[in-house]
Amino acid sequence: MPQSYIKRILNARVYDIARETPVSEAALMSARLGNRVWLKREDLQPVFSFKLRGAYNKMSRLSEQQRARGVVAASAGNHAQGLAMAAQHLNAKATIVMPRTTPQIKIDAVRARGARVVLHGDSFDEAAAHAAKLVAQKDMTYVHPFDDPDVIAGQGTVGMEIVRQHQQPLDALFVPVGGGGLLAGVAAYVKYVWPQTRIIGVEPEDAACLQLALQRGRRATLPEVGLFADGCAVAQIGREPFRIIRKLVDEVIIASTDELCAAIKDIFEDTRSIAEPAGALALAGLKKYVERRRVSGQHLLAVVSGANTNFDRLRHISERTEIGERREAIISVTIPEEPGSFRRFCSALGRRNITEFNYRYVDAESARVFVGVSVVPDGDDLPALLQELRKRGYTTQDMTDNEVAKLHIRHMVGGHAPALAGNEVVYRVEFPERPGALLRFLSGLGQRWNISMFHYRNHGSAFGRILLGLQVPAAQRRALEQVLDRINYRYWEETDNPAYQCYLGRRATKI
Repeated sequence: MPQSYIKRILNARVYDIARETPVSEAALMSARLGNRVWLKREDLQPVFSFKLRGAYNKMSRLSEQQRARGVVAASAGNHAQGLAMAAQHLNAKATIVMPRTTPQIKIDAVRARGARVVLHGDSFDEAAAHAAKLVAQKDMTYVHPFDDPDVIAGQGTVGMEIVRQHQQPLDALFVPVGGGGLLAGVAAYVKYVWPQTRIIGVEPEDAACLQLALQRGRRATLPEVGLFADGCAVAQIGREPFRIIRKLVDEVIIASTDELCAAIKDIFEDTRSIAEPAGALALAGLKKYVERRRVSGQHLLAVVSGANTNFDRLRHISERTEIGERREAIISVTIPEEPGSFRRFCSALGRRNITEFNYRYVDAESARVFVGVSVVPDGDDLPALLQELRKRGYTTQDMTDNEVAKLHIRHMVGGHAPALAGNEVVYRVEFPERPGALLRFLSGLGQRWNISMFHYRNHGSAFGRILLGLQVPAAQRRALEQVLDRINYRYWEETDNPAYQCYLGRRATKI
């Protein structure tokens, strides 16, 4: 079964254009985690991603007739670049269907390789459906990004190189998961040579299609897929990859957006290169593995799978990095509105570094401060701080994991809604970040309800985020949600969110 892939991987044609990338030790991470941490640097490929391997191996095995008809693929960006370069090298025409949410850097790179780009849908699955139509209409040859034996074998050469370069068996190997092609190929080879090595797949929490399939014992489709780690934004694990993975992979770890941002910083500090979110996924999983299992002295390797990200996304990544490392906490504290209260509060924080401080007058008796503060990521420092503040009489709430607080409130602290803003309800909305998307939302909302609060900030990511206040009588709440359902953007009601109630609600709320 998976052993049949060994011959495929050994015979894979990838080195006509792909490089053998290095395995290098991450010295800073090794010292910090008490283990030998290694990075497989697939971000150093000519297209800055491992996807070139599978795409070229597949293309090299097509007949002249198949190439002459032209090839087509659906991709969030990295497979697209790999296929475009492979087609260019083999003098074939390539058409790539990409989600409209694909970072511009990837779109430009594909076009620069001579491929035709078609933007369609907001996710990989919508793009794939359109690519299938092109195959049927124009008799083109489809090159799947992960659910194909030749593509899997090409990606498996990553595992072959790891075995050759590291020379002794690893204790655990961490591989990012999107559709599963890389994990399947690497697992097939490494488990054959090093059966004692734990193979661990790592998925983003908002696109965990492998975890879903393993839980159900069969492939299943996620109802929604987040796009922060756009290189892994797949709703359903591939059929052939899943057949291999379920037999060979030991564990799946889920990483949050904040944990991905922290891992991007870790890679930068050890290599001075900037991984894309999907590229840092494996390291985020490795860190979580060490924390949970408390292992030490082991040899652990993470595949850095790619480095294709928009430069303006780095602002959002940097904002979330310290929280992802659990080195920063966001807390809300009520202090007396009297001379000297700020000094006393800062004294209570001790010698901790304050990363952010937002204040708004509440009333003649109290003031509420929104504070970012550095903490030691040992699991005990933040609870100890909160306990100390409460012992001193401060009303305190931890908002470190509150998305509304992190994405919006920290930029909006400015006072409660006036009495005129009655019947205010609050919603958090996500929409594909592309021209016209915000206008479509406002047009769909119509003019039935007055907008009492609005915050939108471009985070340089695939999705835009809004915090919206509307004046809606209780009898019309259901009608509002029907309108939001028709617009078909993801939304959450946040009227009772403590961050909103504390800083922006109609009146001061005890916390």
